[in-house]
Parts: sequence; C-alpha cells; structure tokens
Amino acid sequence: MRPLPRILLNTARIEAWPAWLLTARSNRDARIVSTARWVLRRKRDGRYLAAELPQGWMALDPHWSRASGIDAALDIVDAPLPHAGVRDPGLLPLHALHERLDALGLDAGEYAERIGLPLVAEPRWLMHAGIDRYRRPLWLHPRAARAWAGLRAAALRDGIVLEAISGYRSHDYQLGIFERKLARGLSVDAILTVNAAPGFSEHHSGMALDIGAPGEPPAEESFEYTTAFAWLREHAGGHGFVMSYPRDNPHGIVYEPWHWRHSEPHPQEIHA
Repeated sequence: MRPLPRILLNTARIEAWPAWLLTARSNRDARIVSTARWVLRRKRDGRYLAAELPQGWMALDPHWSRASGIDAALDIVDAPLPHAGVRDPGLLPLHALHERLDALGLDAGEYAERIGLPLVAEPRWLMHAGIDRYRRPLWLHPRAARAWAGLRAAALRDGIVLEAISGYRSHDYQLGIFERKLARGLSVDAILTVNAAPGFSEHHSGMALDIGAPGEPPAEESFEYTTAFAWLREHAGGHGFVMSYPRDNPHGIVYEPWHWRHSEPHPQEIHA
C-alpha cells in the first residue's frame, strides 16, 4: 500500500490536495473522496473539481474538464512526487498575477515601489506541517515546515504552547480577502493598511505563518503581552524565524507581533 501523500501540489489556478486531508461537502462526494488519492481544488473559490481514483478521474464538478488550468493540474499529479529530502520546491511563474492586481485597480510596479515589498511567487508544492488553530491543514515551504516543528517542540519543552493561525495563502486566496472586504464597503486603500496586495504577502511563499497562543484572539496586537510572544522574541531567531512587521516598519504595514517569517536555514534544521 502506497503511503498517504503529505504535500500540496500547486499550479497557478488549481491545487491537488491529498484526499485524506479533505472533508467532503456532500454524501456523494464523501464516498468518492474516501477512496481517492488526490482531489483537484480550484484556488479561487475552493471548489472541488475531480478526484483521482484507482480506475481514473471522477468528476466532482460537471464542468471540471473545462476548468481554467486543468491541464497543468493533471500534469503535476502525473509527474513523479518530490523526494522526501528535497528542500527547494521551485516557484510558479507570476504571469497570472497581473490580472488579479488589475481586478483591484493596482499597478504592480507602482505598488511595489510605494510599499517596498517584492513580488512573492508561490512554491510548486508545499509540505503538510500539521494543523492550525481551526483544525485546518497547515501548508508551509518544506524548510519552514521543519523549522516550525522544531520551534514548537522547543517552546513546549519550556512550557509554552504555540499555535499556528495560518500559513501558506495563494494569490487567489489573498484576492478573496480583498473581495470580501470590498463587499463590506471598505476601500482598496483601507484594506492595504492591513493586508498586502495579492502577490506581495509573505504568506504566498509558504515561509511565513501567523502564530498565536491558546485563549488569545488571533492576529491581535495584544499577543505582544503573552508569554508566548516573550518566548518568541528570545528564541525564534535561533530557529530561523524573524518578526516581519515591527512597529514603524518601512512598509507602512500595521504592527504584527503574530507574523513571523522563516529566513535562512538554521544549522539545527539542516542536520535534523
């Protein structure tokens, strides 16, 4: 019996999820997903498109074969899986990003110059790094996933519980954040004070995650006053993590004591 896949295969439009990590949304889908290895999931709206069964692909959406980007998704599932020791998944091209920015009326060059942040490509695949606070699968770049496991274990040894609030987010997911806030009446400029534009969030890289502590509200400045934050300030650097947005950061992003990015590999991680 083949081992269950523990990586997310990524394309610009569609993700291939290990079926064992998904919850089906109908009884029919549950029967199909329960025997599937991979499920193709559209990034823009999270819709399940098709499941790979031993006898071939089974439709979960009647129009799945005509979905934008379906050929790239089928190709990545057919390709050999990366070796467990691979630490660099490579990057997806950015050609689809400009239409996402156009939808918001943003010019990538002008925005990048104004905020001082680079465009961030998505990895071609990500590693399952456990679950987040909401029992959702946590996806991270393989280097960040291993470092996060080491960071959590070290904190536990000191009696500190660290929770992942969120990890990898796609360009399409980030666009969805903007669309939902625009629907509530916020302006693009107002949203940009809290959320980076699609293509400019560190979460796209899989190298960043938001961290919380049990009983504390997620993504709030009050995290600064927890023992978890005090521990992170002292020890996170030893595991390769840095806080991206301190007070008065040059990017104009609000203070985010919960947002930490893995940077260079740490010797402890390399030899783990």
